[in-house]
Amino acid sequence: MNFGDGDDHRLPPARPQSLMFSFLGVYVLDRGTAVYSGSVIDVFARLGVSEEAVRSTLARMVQRNMLVRHRRGRKVYFGLTPHAVHVLEDGRRRVWETGAVNRDWDGTWTLVGFSLPDSKRRARHDLRSRLIWAGFGLLQSGLWIAPGAMDVADVLDSLDLGDHVTVLTAKAFKPSETADLVRKAFDIEQIARRYQAFLAQWDTPRPVPSAPDDLARQLLVHTDWLQLVRQDPHLPAEHLPRDWPAIRAEQVFRSLAEEYEPRAAELAGRVLDTLPPRP
Repeated sequence: MNFGDGDDHRLPPARPQSLMFSFLGVYVLDRGTAVYSGSVIDVFARLGVSEEAVRSTLARMVQRNMLVRHRRGRKVYFGLTPHAVHVLEDGRRRVWETGAVNRDWDGTWTLVGFSLPDSKRRARHDLRSRLIWAGFGLLQSGLWIAPGAMDVADVLDSLDLGDHVTVLTAKAFKPSETADLVRKAFDIEQIARRYQAFLAQWDTPRPVPSAPDDLARQLLVHTDWLQLVRQDPHLPAEHLPRDWPAIRAEQVFRSLAEEYEPRAAELAGRVLDTLPPRP
């Protein structure tokens, strides 16, 4: 299958909030520390992100219950909330455990069906957005599917949809074929183009030559990869083309992440000002 030229589908520039999630996942998660805002600004300057954008991002994440402020004299440090820990741990699982290719699929599908009145139009929009984010594809009107047995509690949480939603697990039987379900519910070519764009940017002798050092490159490649796997429905490998670009893209990411880590950690250790973990 010809997925097109990745050079024609460049990855969009990483937003400050996406970069912040990567930074927190790499340098704050599991450490029990809070990090000084000034040192975060120093790190993000390497990425071309302004001080104003960093402060705005930190403030929004406090409002969204992702970060909590700690004042020490005139300095303000930011630590993770339990909600942030949950979100970041999910991202880490997707990056390091789930992977980009589903080789362990057992033939099960999770089905979510719903029919909402016009009075719940906003909830309907939110539900659709959450289903797409969780890896579901629209099979037919009001019926969404995802490979595997999915826990959709987080998807439905806070939407208050009650009896309007039905969740089931099932397997395909004739005349339905799994390959047909994959093709109908998911845009395979669009998914592939995103991986091709990643390869165009990172599978080169000198990726992102404008980045000043390995700390910047580490955060950029982590951010690009996390955005990819968060958008990937993790479709069963046996129903994807043999030249599926996610396979090579995952190899490139893991190789670069390993290459950048030592020097990036050394630089971060010199730049970051953190509060010690609580006893």
